[in-house]
Amino acid sequence: MPTNTISPKSQTSPALRGFSHSVLQVAGQTALLVAMVGSAVVAGGLLGLAISFRNLPDVRSLRGYIPSETTHIYDVNGTLLLSLHDEENREVVPLNAISPHLIRAVIAFEDSHFYQHHGINPVGIGRALVTNLTAGRTMEGGSTLTMQLVKNLFLTPERALGRKVSEAVLALRLEQIFDKQQILEMYLNQVYWGHNTYGVQTAARSYFNKPASDLTLAEAAMMAGIIQAPEAFSPFVDFQTAKQRQGLVLERMQELGWITAQEAATARQQEIKLGEITSFSGSRSPYITDTVMQELSQRFGREAVIKGGMRVQTTFDLKTQEIAEKVVKNAAKRLAGVRAEQMALVAVDPRTHYIKAVVGGVDYQKSQFNRATQAMRQPGSAFKPFVYYQAFASGRYTPDSSITDSPVTYRDSGEVYSPQNYDRSFSGSMSIRAALASSRNIPAVVLGQQVGINKVIETCRILGIKSPMLPVISLPLGAVDLTPLEITSAYATFANNGWQSETTSIVQITDNTGHLLLDNTPRPKLVLDPWAAAALNSAMQSVITSGTGTGAAIGRPAAGKTGTTSSERDIWFVGYVPQLATAVWAGNDNYAPLGKGATGGGMMAPIWREFMSQALKGVPVKSFTSMSEFTRPKPNK
Repeated sequence: MPTNTISPKSQTSPALRGFSHSVLQVAGQTALLVAMVGSAVVAGGLLGLAISFRNLPDVRSLRGYIPSETTHIYDVNGTLLLSLHDEENREVVPLNAISPHLIRAVIAFEDSHFYQHHGINPVGIGRALVTNLTAGRTMEGGSTLTMQLVKNLFLTPERALGRKVSEAVLALRLEQIFDKQQILEMYLNQVYWGHNTYGVQTAARSYFNKPASDLTLAEAAMMAGIIQAPEAFSPFVDFQTAKQRQGLVLERMQELGWITAQEAATARQQEIKLGEITSFSGSRSPYITDTVMQELSQRFGREAVIKGGMRVQTTFDLKTQEIAEKVVKNAAKRLAGVRAEQMALVAVDPRTHYIKAVVGGVDYQKSQFNRATQAMRQPGSAFKPFVYYQAFASGRYTPDSSITDSPVTYRDSGEVYSPQNYDRSFSGSMSIRAALASSRNIPAVVLGQQVGINKVIETCRILGIKSPMLPVISLPLGAVDLTPLEITSAYATFANNGWQSETTSIVQITDNTGHLLLDNTPRPKLVLDPWAAAALNSAMQSVITSGTGTGAAIGRPAAGKTGTTSSERDIWFVGYVPQLATAVWAGNDNYAPLGKGATGGGMMAPIWREFMSQALKGVPVKSFTSMSEFTRPKPNK
């Protein structure tokens, strides 16, 4: 199993504990380096120097070390949508998941005495001493892999005596706590390989489009050769230089007897097929990843997401998402004539309450505001089903009950309110089904008063609508601001006969070891009266078969509701089949009115039909459950 934590040795060396306070004066860099030539002298001298460095980081903190790691987001079928990371793009793997070729190549070129020394290499220090004295300045540091690791983890990159001594002290401490394999695993997962790729796995996928376990000798030698200056030696930047560095690594491995001359020659001749720089690739669908990131950040915090190495399986189907984006793009051109500059679409599976598609605007490049999940807009008549459900749930009404569409006036806190129908006419006595289908306003207001506005609000809260609501008389006509996602999720519960799970964009999350961090397996609860939900589904089918939403007919049983605000600032169609609920909305961010005659039925219903017809291809036709399958509630008082 992969792991991203390192287990230390059980004991810490007594020689490296409890350093007392004293000061060791350093006469100069040359004198110190000379004193470090012999291994015994080096070990004793550095342990003494450690007294002066008692404020160095405690390497025991690495006992639970978890390096910053890239988070990957996938669609429901496993298609990668986006990789998220902070400064460091990394995927941690255990040592046994790294090609032996790469392990040998790195050790050969960076620290061939790695398994013989205890953190510092006197031979390397002596060689560096000669080089530095010849040059008259610091040219070579003689660093071991262990020293490089502590430098990357704890220290600044400056080339100074104090830092080099600190490296040596910390390296000795580290080798007392961790064994060689653990140090090597940490190093290979920590090292920078250029182009914002950290660690061997991310680098292997970027440079050669394969996991670190599959690297050939030729590829491994090229990767080992660029560690010292990854941006300059990168094959993406200068392939010839990268080949030269590869040759140096192969030559060193042959000198050490770790490969034969024939193996080295074969590796030099092998064709190298480069991958691509992946660190800064954008999302395949930014509205998806924005929606997922919003939920992830709420649950875990943004820092944990971009550094935690999560594997996030989302609820989205990329194919369905691409259909939604295409439909919105095409529809936006048609709506330009009514001065509707923006649109939103969101689809939810009623059986799971998984979000299947989300489009938050006409052009993400021009505006990243996600109107599907964040825009607070009035739903107009699309709010009426919440009133009609409450009427059916009271046990006093059925879809065929009569209600009067006649002038009515209400007085509330000194205010006089006389609701009007869209066409300013009155239809007299009619069935609730007909009133809903033709979107008459007065019957909805009357029913709201009869069942109680607070009861309607309570139903909305049960359905997951959290937006503020005031118990005003005009609430049944959509006098409230809510998001497209809120209303779609609520309608999805109607479609599922009152059964509801938590609406989510995430199926599950694991860490890089496969350990489950979050499981959003649907856990449906019955939150509505099933008979009342079935009655509403029956009545709302009439909206499409004979009412204001005939433009939404898709050749299978479907229910829905048009929505048009009185000021014509928002137009909607929200509808569903048993397997999918979808809302489409259009309007302007500055709330400017749309063109005269803009209606949800005339303009949004056909857009809904276009999306649903494509999204439901291959999905079996299913009818809504009949009211006769459930027991009608007893009338309440």
